[in-house]
Amino acid sequence: MPDTRLNRLVTFEQQSASQDALGQPVLTWTTVDTAWANIRSVKGLESIKSGAPTSQVKTSIRTRYRTDITAAMRITEDGVIYRIHAVLPDRIDREFTDFTCEVVT
Repeated sequence: MPDTRLNRLVTFEQQSASQDALGQPVLTWTTVDTAWANIRSVKGLESIKSGAPTSQVKTSIRTRYRTDITAAMRITEDGVIYRIHAVLPDRIDREFTDFTCEVVT
């Protein structure tokens, strides 16, 4: 049985545009909401790109059911940034929404 304990407080953020003092566009991330979640690292991969070692960590994040989060947003938790690749709401029971993510390094 999968672990469904929602024991990590995550923040959902969306990108927004503003201007700096010189009128130049600046992209920032603003908080949309916070929620309790379960975070599981699904798989990791190390490779070499452009001669430098890189790593990818695929993560599954589960929250209570919600429909207001999109793949254009990101999730943060305790200083770690997660890029959302897919939003998978449980359309039958409407109990949970799963987010397939990748850790941003």
